[in-house]
Amino acid sequence: MIVPVLFYVFAGVLVIAALGVITARNPVHCALFLVVAFFNSAVIWLLLEAEFLAITLLIVYVGAVMVLWLFVLMMLDIDATELREGFTRYAPVGALIALVVIAQIALVVWVRKLGLTTEPIPVPKPQGYSNTAELGHLLYTKYLYPFEVAAVILLVAIVAAITLTMRRRVGQKVQDINAQVAVRAADRIRIVKMDAEGGK
Repeated sequence: MIVPVLFYVFAGVLVIAALGVITARNPVHCALFLVVAFFNSAVIWLLLEAEFLAITLLIVYVGAVMVLWLFVLMMLDIDATELREGFTRYAPVGALIALVVIAQIALVVWVRKLGLTTEPIPVPKPQGYSNTAELGHLLYTKYLYPFEVAAVILLVAIVAAITLTMRRRVGQKVQDINAQVAVRAADRIRIVKMDAEGGK
């Protein structure tokens, strides 16, 4: 009985946080609302017995991505007036997308009321069950080759990003590590001897 109550509580907070993301004027407030939304989503994943997805959501998105976004937002000089002007310009497109999403949710609820559900209601897992272990077993047995292909693609993306960053451009100042290591103190410091001057 407590699980449905917790689900509706956290789902309600999630909806309110999501509305705060798209309505808040301050970009930092939007990012903080998104952190709250991610946290409540992780709790809902926990209620659905998907511990791995919940922990991954907290570690990857809340712990890494959102910290990076907050750092970028605080370091950039964002003009809030310009953001307010663009909010009303994209309002019709946002309203259209919201109506499409609401229609899709309504269709799903309507189909479920017709009794056309194809998936059975999940039963509680036995004591000691770990979906993390099951996920690892599937990744390294049944889906080993797709998992390795995805890892290679990510590695290629990392190498490509580093290559694009390290390419030579006109006017770019780069460090010469060899010259920095081989430098001598005499090349950098010059001691000048001068006579002491008396105060007036």
